[in-house]
Amino acid sequence: MRPKLINLGGLFDLDGLKESIAINEQKMAQPDFWNQQQLAQKIINETNQLKDQYDTFIKLQEQQENAEVALELLQEDDSDQQLRHELTENLQLLEQQLHQYEITLLLSGPYDANNAILEIHPGAGGTESQDWGSMLLRMYERWATQHNFQIEVEDYQAGEEAGIKSVTLMIKAHNAYGLLRSENGVHRLVRISPFDAAGRRHTSFASVEVMPELDDSIEVDINPDDLRIDVFRSSGAGGQHINKTSSAVRITHLPTGIVVSSQAQRSQLQNRQTAMNMLRAKLYQRELAAQKEREAQIKGEQSAIGWGSQIRSYVFHPYTMVKDHRTNYETGNGQSVMDGDLDAFIYSYLQWELSQSNVN
Repeated sequence: MRPKLINLGGLFDLDGLKESIAINEQKMAQPDFWNQQQLAQKIINETNQLKDQYDTFIKLQEQQENAEVALELLQEDDSDQQLRHELTENLQLLEQQLHQYEITLLLSGPYDANNAILEIHPGAGGTESQDWGSMLLRMYERWATQHNFQIEVEDYQAGEEAGIKSVTLMIKAHNAYGLLRSENGVHRLVRISPFDAAGRRHTSFASVEVMPELDDSIEVDINPDDLRIDVFRSSGAGGQHINKTSSAVRITHLPTGIVVSSQAQRSQLQNRQTAMNMLRAKLYQRELAAQKEREAQIKGEQSAIGWGSQIRSYVFHPYTMVKDHRTNYETGNGQSVMDGDLDAFIYSYLQWELSQSNVN
């Protein structure tokens, strides 16, 4: 557990954390601190969060050191069954606390705790790419099921011969967005095509877009005059994925060209509300991306914004490997990944992201 603690401590500047707390406490001690109540409350909340992060790390460090001392005593006298029992219990508890602390540290973004809206759009390539899209859909459904997350398929457009044209999932769980935002980007597949009679190798692409479900506290200005709303009867092409008796709703945001659809809910009103929520999330995500791009230009950085950059390759011929191009994490067990074992990729990305933010 020592190297794990060292790694966690390396993800943030402990001395810098302590200094930030001291600076905030100086601000809180000023006589005019409460003159701006909203700002004052923000500083208090930030200070409490920083203190909790600092104090918990110090406490975990002390527990780990105490466990090392207990282990040394046990090595000197291994007949002490009481000490052995206590050490075993303490190590199990410490392991749980370390894991929870790591999750808290990595999932500290403003919307990480929210539900996730996940869309899959196959790239050019017809049946090949559409089949790849359905493979990704299965992968995310299995991952969500393994974690007991609730899945709703809000929109499902089947491919002509196989696979999907597009799909929109709502994945409901605490931290769903924080975990799944690592999947945002282009996913590349290399395999021997099951649709090619000559058995040739094909490369397919699909984009995955992940957005947080926003609550009413997040204001997104949408002019009703900018919307075109179409109502239609869902076709039922998605099989078990959609409610065939529902009235589907498609909303087009004319200034941006963004299109959202919902056909999974029981009523037209529910589908309209779901589609509006998805549109709000897309517009908010778009503004965040534009803001990042402006910041990158000011800093003189070449930054890949949005989901247009390739993030992961899934190679099944001539060898088997799944590799994330941001973190360089890879595995040779491609079938396990396609069966939903994504946690190693997700946590590697979260650790990489945190380390990148600290460097910047």
